[in-house]
Amino acid sequence: MDRYITGAVIRRLRENKHMTQEELAERVFVSSKAVSKWETGQGFPDISLIEPLAEALGISVIELLSGEDIKNLNRSSKMSRSRFYVCPVCGNIIQASGEAVISCCGITLPPLEAEEPDEEHVIRKEIVEDEYYVTTGHPMTKDHYISFLAAVSDHGVQLVKLYPEGASEARFRIDGVRKFYAYCNRHGLYELKN
Repeated sequence: MDRYITGAVIRRLRENKHMTQEELAERVFVSSKAVSKWETGQGFPDISLIEPLAEALGISVIELLSGEDIKNLNRSSKMSRSRFYVCPVCGNIIQASGEAVISCCGITLPPLEAEEPDEEHVIRKEIVEDEYYVTTGHPMTKDHYISFLAAVSDHGVQLVKLYPEGASEARFRIDGVRKFYAYCNRHGLYELKN
């Protein structure tokens, strides 16, 4: 974990809930002086208080630790707003249908920012029978490879995990696909609009 809760975050979240320091103190079973010390930067909440503090403030532990309360502005969950996250430790791939706070292996993951493909990361698509056949010309070595290919439509996300020394190809249902993605383990995410 590379962050801890700041007093300014606690104060902002407490005030957003229209709570006094005394009310927050009662909910987490500490004195109002303790809350005051946290908010003025003269101390930090003990790790055992993180969960009760997050609950009292009405947010998740991850949101509390990141200092951001996430509002669901994507209530319609448009799949075209999908975000991808990749853990640099274990390689886990996480897809969310909008903004999220994602954590894996103790790290808060930033959403991947897609770029247009360059010469080394060309995404090719063709229709074969009733599917898109998607390939890249990218080498698939043990150290440098395409980790996944994905197709995003209004209805969902199709994702194919790829492995080093394998083929950089996948087949996707044609079902209204709007975008294709390829993720290079060294250079990041590339997007091809359909």
